[in-house]
Amino acid sequence: MNIVIANKYQMLLNSLDIDIIKSINGIFTVEELVAQFSNFYFNKMIIDITALKDYEDINVIQSLSLNFDMQKIILVLNDSERVNSPIFLSQLVSLGIYNFTNNVNNIPFLINNPNSYKDVAQFQNLSGFKESKLNEYIPDNNVGKIARKVIGFYNVTEHAGSTTLVYLAKIHLEKYYKVKAVEIDKDDFEYFGDKDLESISSMDLNNYISLNQDADVILVDLNANLTSACDEVIYLMEPGIIKLNKLIKENNHVFTELKNEKIVLNRSVLTEKDVQDFEKESNSKIFYNLPNVDDKKDNQSIINSFLLALGFSRIGESSGGLFDIFN
Repeated sequence: MNIVIANKYQMLLNSLDIDIIKSINGIFTVEELVAQFSNFYFNKMIIDITALKDYEDINVIQSLSLNFDMQKIILVLNDSERVNSPIFLSQLVSLGIYNFTNNVNNIPFLINNPNSYKDVAQFQNLSGFKESKLNEYIPDNNVGKIARKVIGFYNVTEHAGSTTLVYLAKIHLEKYYKVKAVEIDKDDFEYFGDKDLESISSMDLNNYISLNQDADVILVDLNANLTSACDEVIYLMEPGIIKLNKLIKENNHVFTELKNEKIVLNRSVLTEKDVQDFEKESNSKIFYNLPNVDDKKDNQSIINSFLLALGFSRIGESSGGLFDIFN
């Protein structure tokens, strides 16, 4: 059984399909958590980082690591610039905290498949920062800043809608984040009439990412399988009979290959029950079921809900409140 300690992400954490033996909400010091749970048996402790008092102070996180078994801790990060900085992530790894995510939907997977050092070693910088104090690192001038998140969209079935979805994601995200959007080896973006959309060749993708290091997120319409350049990839399937049968005929191992990946059903007419049947028949897990949407509208609740599920929490902080997203 698992413990949930929540604050900002209380609603999202409570919606997870996981076994919870105890859940508390609010802002707590590490000492308060130790007093309450030091002799408490549990499988995993899922901590919304905003539930920790002074969470941006790495000494607070160090105190947490000294008082709890870090193999049992899953830390849910918020969108704070400091928390998402290469410095802070490197410090988490150095403290033995390997299970952290800014997407609550990753938590069920981390419960059953906890990270090892090998899974997070890329976040640890052993030579790029000059250490002064534990909570104050001075970046080495030779170490470049990288974009916060590079997300690729890849059509698994033919014409599954990656180009339109990248466009819609871009116009919804740019209200809250600094966003770049690029398509690879094609020129479909020109038909949207958005001068900020860019088209490049596959050979230029890594250079494009390097040149846009100040972006919060870079959205990539992957016309070729360049997934290694992305922090995460959304695999799009249009769940029509003809397209799925054609996909399986071409590659009957496709769902095995995409196990633990983010599969999104796009332009879907499937109900929740249909999706459950789809998952059973394909032995897969669907991350999100997206219906047909109007690409002429720049404020759609279903797109906001999808982006919130991807971890873009600022959307939930809009003036209308989190619940408006689902209306």
